[in-house]
Formats: sequence, C-alpha cells, structure tokens
Amino acid sequence: MSHKFKIGQQVRQSKIGYADDKTAIGGVFEVVRLMPEDRTGEPFYRIKSATGERAVREGEITLVS
Repeated sequence: MSHKFKIGQQVRQSKIGYADDKTAIGGVFEVVRLMPEDRTGEPFYRIKSATGERAVREGEITLVS
C-alpha cells in the first residue's frame, strides 16, 4: 500500500478528544514525514501542530479541504 497523503499537506485527526499527553486531538496538523507501513500494511505518518508532533496511522487522519 502506498501513502495517500504527502509531506506538507494539512490533515485532521479523525478521533476527537485528548491523547494521553493531554494535547488536543482534532486540530489541524501538517504531514512532516512518511513512515513505513505497520505489520497490517497500513502506512504511518508523523504529523505536527503548534502543540506537538505525533505518529498516526493513515486511517486516523483525513485531508483538510
């Protein structure tokens, strides 16, 4: 499976709420790195916002239109 999103694109995390580190989920993030697929074949990404950076699966993010 190839990556659906590209570096520099604006994305939003699908799950609204708070992560364990108490940074808001659901805001706008920028894709900063394409990472290898996991064991299931789903691509991973590093995404960044003003509150920090995190790794997410492709199925957890959507493109901001």
